[in-house]
Amino acid sequence: MIRYLARRLAQAAVIVAIVATITFALIHLAPGDPFSAVLDNPNVSESVRQTLRAQYGLDRPLPEQFARYASALVHGQLGWSFSNDRPVLEVLGSALPNTLLLMSVALVGSFALGILVALIQVARRGSVVDRTLGGITLLFFSMPDFWLATLAVLSLSYWLRLFQVGGTVDPVMYEYLGLGGRLLDRLKHLAPPAITLILLASATVARYQRAALLDVLPSDYIRTARLKGLTESQILRRHALRNALLPIITLIGLSFPALLTGAFFIEKIFAWPGMGYAVVTAIGSRDYPLVIGGVIIGSILVTLGSLIADLLYAWADPRLRGH
Repeated sequence: MIRYLARRLAQAAVIVAIVATITFALIHLAPGDPFSAVLDNPNVSESVRQTLRAQYGLDRPLPEQFARYASALVHGQLGWSFSNDRPVLEVLGSALPNTLLLMSVALVGSFALGILVALIQVARRGSVVDRTLGGITLLFFSMPDFWLATLAVLSLSYWLRLFQVGGTVDPVMYEYLGLGGRLLDRLKHLAPPAITLILLASATVARYQRAALLDVLPSDYIRTARLKGLTESQILRRHALRNALLPIITLIGLSFPALLTGAFFIEKIFAWPGMGYAVVTAIGSRDYPLVIGGVIIGSILVTLGSLIADLLYAWADPRLRGH
């Protein structure tokens, strides 16, 4: 197990290095720089322009800039955020917990809802309920995340006024609320982006889980359970679901990049102050270090999700426990 973890960590380090290199090259090749708005101002003198570029090393050749950034990255430094005027680690450190909270709620909620929908479909396979739920999951499976997020903002916060959009808490009233009021206030801000991610991700889980359940139902042990007099519901919950969960466990690792990329746009639309919101905002201002730092942290989360999925698969499948 130690050798396996060491090998996976080495692979993760290579992946992160490749991602950092490609992101660095792409964002520096894009037109403009962090000081485009200032440098294009005719009232700014040429000496000020040169000073700004030299201060942050933007006047140096691109290979030299990359060498400096790689050296700082090896020492655990992600650079200085131009748009926030503070270290990138501080910016992402304050935003990452909000993203992890949103992703955790979405991950648990989407798998719980997706498995439940799949069980209902299989229990009533071929019926109107099965076809209706299949059409709904196909709809959410095909729906763009930003479009659903925009629709959720309009319906949940503007028309129905059930939840609040913007931030994690009410900036005025939160400090004056009791414990119950504070929890409810956080829930009102967390619910819209979480519901959006849950609906999008649960559609994928439901379709995979339904197919996996249908694959195991013709098995011999299922027929044996029926001969013993177990009901269809008992068979599904006690026997079919456990064996059908193996392919779904793989989705846990695949859900990390999907939820992370989805959270980037959804955080921006809902003004949820997470890592995605910070990175998307930084792209518009050409904040190179913050964008690259966000992508690096994202790639680490993705590789971590893949590792967790492999470990869970080995735990769930008895055939792999001895390897």
